[in-house]
Amino acid sequence: MKIYISLDIEGIAGSFDWEQETKSKADVKNCIYEQMEWVLQGIVESSINKKISEIVIADSHAMGDNLSYDFTSLDDRIYIISGYPRHQYMMPGFNNTYDIVFFIGYHAGVGALNGAMDHTYSSRRVHKIWINDKAMNESFINAAYAGYYSVPVGLIVGDETLHSELNTDDGMPWVEYVSTKEALGKFSAKLKPKNIVKNETIHAVKRCLNQDIEKIPIYTFQYPVTLKIEFATTAMADVASLMPYTNRIDGRTIEFIHMDYKTIFDALMALVTLASSVNA
Repeated sequence: MKIYISLDIEGIAGSFDWEQETKSKADVKNCIYEQMEWVLQGIVESSINKKISEIVIADSHAMGDNLSYDFTSLDDRIYIISGYPRHQYMMPGFNNTYDIVFFIGYHAGVGALNGAMDHTYSSRRVHKIWINDKAMNESFINAAYAGYYSVPVGLIVGDETLHSELNTDDGMPWVEYVSTKEALGKFSAKLKPKNIVKNETIHAVKRCLNQDIEKIPIYTFQYPVTLKIEFATTAMADVASLMPYTNRIDGRTIEFIHMDYKTIFDALMALVTLASSVNA
């Protein structure tokens, strides 16, 4: 059995502002390390621990240089994907050989009221993203990529606003969720006590792995899939619209339609990357 973990930082316990990475990078890295230690403890204490042969962690925040390589010394089954650029950004190297996915440190989607550092892939470039006219966050988009390979997302750790986005009839209400903070604004939050988050994480991982994994729902979209991105500026949309098979909806909005979700997923990454080539 193989576990795939996509690791972000805005939703981890102890984070509240991107400036922390500048002022207190070591402290932020320590929070990340501790959060992942709790996840690992839950895995080790689960009833299926002996069946797990590989734990892959995709370091998926910014340049992918947040989780220390030393973390692999805690368990010989751990592999870390680091660095940037890379294909499938937050889900690199993912395929149907994995059995279950965890999202750790995830956050509310762009534009969320009281979402911890709310954004969807890029706070500077993306104003809004929809798939099939549903407002997106990174959890939905990445879960559907796992779903493309018929692999379920069983656990998400993040801020309380993300939980409310997921806990809807057309969301992912079945997922084991650990809330690490209650955001009071984009860069302020009521942080839960460390020991409470630790215990809740360990128990959530165990509940997730101790259930019948084959019965966890798969998150997918109906086909054809329509992706729409409203960029921050018209210049960004100008550049993004250079990609073949895109439709320009208005000054800032690009549409891309396809029958294959992997193509949609890759197109999203490409469009956001293209938009980064302009600053106006």
